[in-house]
Amino acid sequence: MPKTAYELEREAKIARNRALIEQLDLKNAAASVTGPTTKTKTSAKPKPPPKPKAKPVQPIKREKRTVDDTPRRVSARLRKSTTIDPDETPARKRKREQEEEAQRRREEEERLAAEELARETKKPRHGELDLETLLGEEWESGALAGLNSRLQAVLQERHPRRTADQDAFVFEKDKNEAVEVAALRERLQDMKIVARAKVTQDRIYSAAYHPDPTMDLIFFGDKHGQLGIWDPRAPVDDAGEEDNVVNSEQRESGKYWRLQVHWPATSRSSISCIKFDPIDAHNVYTSAYDCTVRSLSFTSGISREVFAVEKVLITSMDIPPASHELWLSDAEGWLTHLDLREDKSKRRTYQLSEQKIGCVSVNPINPAFILTSSNNRTLKVWDVRKLEKLSVQRNGVLEFELQDVEQLDKSFFRVGTTTLRAECRHDKSVTSAYWDPRGRSIVSTCYDDALRIWDVSPSLMTKDGPFPSFRPLARIRHNCQTGKWVSLFKAQWSQNPDVYPHFTVGNMDHSLDIFGCKGDRLAKLSDRTKLTAAQAVTCSHPSVVERVATGNASGRCVLWAPADPDDAE
Repeated sequence: MPKTAYELEREAKIARNRALIEQLDLKNAAASVTGPTTKTKTSAKPKPPPKPKAKPVQPIKREKRTVDDTPRRVSARLRKSTTIDPDETPARKRKREQEEEAQRRREEEERLAAEELARETKKPRHGELDLETLLGEEWESGALAGLNSRLQAVLQERHPRRTADQDAFVFEKDKNEAVEVAALRERLQDMKIVARAKVTQDRIYSAAYHPDPTMDLIFFGDKHGQLGIWDPRAPVDDAGEEDNVVNSEQRESGKYWRLQVHWPATSRSSISCIKFDPIDAHNVYTSAYDCTVRSLSFTSGISREVFAVEKVLITSMDIPPASHELWLSDAEGWLTHLDLREDKSKRRTYQLSEQKIGCVSVNPINPAFILTSSNNRTLKVWDVRKLEKLSVQRNGVLEFELQDVEQLDKSFFRVGTTTLRAECRHDKSVTSAYWDPRGRSIVSTCYDDALRIWDVSPSLMTKDGPFPSFRPLARIRHNCQTGKWVSLFKAQWSQNPDVYPHFTVGNMDHSLDIFGCKGDRLAKLSDRTKLTAAQAVTCSHPSVVERVATGNASGRCVLWAPADPDDAE
């Protein structure tokens, strides 16, 4: 049977397409056009097995008390249709209208009162607050008793802050120092993730480790003014039916409590710094962006306001050892000195920069020497004894502007002394700078992707005038570009004076770096199966070497420590 014109045209088109595909060297495509009978020499490669993904820890499900007692709104038309009598007399109509007008006035007054109450609840709280108020209503009845019991357990001793000798771990021969570094490296590299929990609801901004050597009690401050207290080694309560389906490695470890210390619960109340009282560790101080500093007493369970200022974000604070002094830095470039035994009106404030001072650190051995790191790309060492000679009083307090400090520095410079003892300019904003427990090493963190370390000889602090040289001992390349959604990296010294000085810092590759005071990398800790975010905030136990806690941008926290023998099996 002869082929039709349509079939001939179809076969010619298929031939042209096959020739075009072969000309373009698309053999697989040509095989699909020719039909299933065409065989190809290529064979599909087996897919590689999927890489194990880190699974975030599952938070404990807590039932929130939600009671909707908001009155339903009813339109005026519906109210009239149900209340108006079509046969009512003029007198009854006037009476009804008067009652409706009185009802409208009452509703308007209630609405205005509710709005005023809502505005008041959004303002910072300046009064004293107990633990029950700080916990709020979302916690079960046993949470308050459990928190009280945990805080009372640390009241056996005062745990004052310990300092190291300035010449501690200063070796005459490099061989002796290498032995000390190797011993510490061996201890730190054995640390693993032993506990995880979502301690706070929002991003971690700050952290502090309680100095009690017999336990692990860690405090975290988050973006919305919440203070999370975590006991990672506490026994976990019996899991419910829903929790049984969760793998034990994904379940939260220990117990934690969330205290709304700063208010309102918004980003205006971010807790910027946490410090324990250096004389009595039964008090913890918190500074926040709500322009206040508060103290929480473990003995009384009361949180009280220590300091408050209007419209100035408090970025950092530090407390010298064995003293009642408090130094604060703020976003306007000012440094404030408080004596906690005196009234807040007797404070002294100094403007040391035209831009934000993000970090202040007091030398633990020579408290007169203070570090400041600023957005103006500089790290500076100040001798605050010279600042005490200023006597300018403004607004009822001792307040010294930048021009006053600069003029004072010029007058001192003529006689060979100066308030500004050293200065180092960085390539970008300096996010933090801290003294080590010996008061001689400094580490700074900067947005130019570098960690810098200085060794300041104690002899320089006994002389007047600027330091003759202030160059970094080491510069370490480190990714500090945390961006908008991750807290700033701040290298934190271990406050343990019994071991070789070292510091911890987070990394954008979801790991934890530990360096010595000469820039040697001691450990790089990571676990791809358990970590899903950068560990931006770090802190170390002041008394136990192998204890480091970290927190990330979701409020999840991790405890690094040697693995338990039971877990190893």
